[in-house]
Amino acid sequence: MRHQIVRLSPHQNGKVFGALMAIISAILLVPLLLVAILSAPKINHTVFIIVIVLPIAYFIIGYIFSALGCTIYNLIFKHTGGFEFEIRKLD
Repeated sequence: MRHQIVRLSPHQNGKVFGALMAIISAILLVPLLLVAILSAPKINHTVFIIVIVLPIAYFIIGYIFSALGCTIYNLIFKHTGGFEFEIRKLD
């Protein structure tokens, strides 16, 4: 059975993708912060500010570009037919 995705919600997909990017960047920044703490005898507050600001920036950037991508998909769907996929019922 073939299906087409007719519309992607820019706001909902933007929230989900932005949250994923923020969480992943926060997870990756923790080891980097530990390396910075262990490698430098004195650490200025910039490192801690970066660890807080980068996940927020990644969320905003992820939201904007995901929402933009969904909006473009919704605009070109009528010309291209959109994504198609097949599903099969499992017994």
